[in-house]
Amino acid sequence: MIEESCELWDKYKTHKSPDLKEQIIIKYVVLVKKIANKISSYLPLHIQKDDLYSYGIFGLIEAIDRYDPELGIPFPAYATRRIKGAVIDGIRKEDWIPVSVRKKAKLIEEAYQKIEAKTGQNATDHEIAAELNITTTELSKWFNSISFITMISLDESLDNNDGNAIKDLIPDQCSPNPAKISEDNETKRFLAKAVNELPEKERLVISLFYYHDLANKEIAQVMELSESRISQLHAKAIFRLRGKLAKVKKNL
Repeated sequence: MIEESCELWDKYKTHKSPDLKEQIIIKYVVLVKKIANKISSYLPLHIQKDDLYSYGIFGLIEAIDRYDPELGIPFPAYATRRIKGAVIDGIRKEDWIPVSVRKKAKLIEEAYQKIEAKTGQNATDHEIAAELNITTTELSKWFNSISFITMISLDESLDNNDGNAIKDLIPDQCSPNPAKISEDNETKRFLAKAVNELPEKERLVISLFYYHDLANKEIAQVMELSESRISQLHAKAIFRLRGKLAKVKKNL
């Protein structure tokens, strides 16, 4: 299979024919389906999976056009990022997020930033609820309603001049040196430290989702928790990180 893929890429690199490109698209279209299915599990039901699939196809085509086999990067790894990026961009352009949901997300992010800056510790649900003047039960409902936003948040750039996304700083649990990620950038070092300081369950959810490519249902089985609980843990982790990011940006 590897030799077959190399041969196909060698031919395409030489001839760039539409027929060869179509063969590559057909070969890797399964990546688009996998990514679209995973992202759709986080989104409201009114967002059609077919739309996500269409965005992903454009990402796959872009990946094929830009891929250089001589760099030694496996095409699936290279294409996955571009496919997901295309899907996320499509979601943003359609602006499917209601104003009320955006407002809740912003309030929660600000609450995490305020409390954790003041205490120097991870904020609890009780502290966040008190800051928002709601009950913990209401806070739980808020998290459920905004959970899909957090999936998009990790793909946003650290700033307008930086092509790296927040998710690039999340340590792989299998990596021996996660703290060495992006040591040449103060913002990245700060966030890498912040990720390592996340509560254990939140850090594990993020790792399983982004590095081990597990869906919510699978993560729930691994951690023996409900899918809604996994969504909440994911959301909390992202809002902690975004709150810390907002703080460090102010100090730069």
